[in-house]
Amino acid sequence: MKRYKLNGAYYYCPVDLTIQIVGGRWKANVIWNLREGKMRFGELKKILVTINDKMLSKVLKELEAQGVVSRKVYEVAPPKVEYSLTKEGKKLLPIMQAMSDYGQKFEV
Repeated sequence: MKRYKLNGAYYYCPVDLTIQIVGGRWKANVIWNLREGKMRFGELKKILVTINDKMLSKVLKELEAQGVVSRKVYEVAPPKVEYSLTKEGKKLLPIMQAMSDYGQKFEV
């Protein structure tokens, strides 16, 4: 039986592992919104209207730990931080596109 490892946890199904990365209320939304390029925390917050600061921070940290999102800090005052997709994060975009295509079928 094949095993897959992510952040010290083992998975026996690659779909389960992928759901662990993109699952939840906000992760897929953050990934999808970073598809066009770098964004700052405030820009993401404006797009994800109902998310609070604490949750967005948590989601970004989790995606960074999973190697999906990169965080770049600029040493300026006031501090400037940009988030972008890593190479691994960009590999998820075809999955996100398929999810978007499916969801658009329900447009009213």
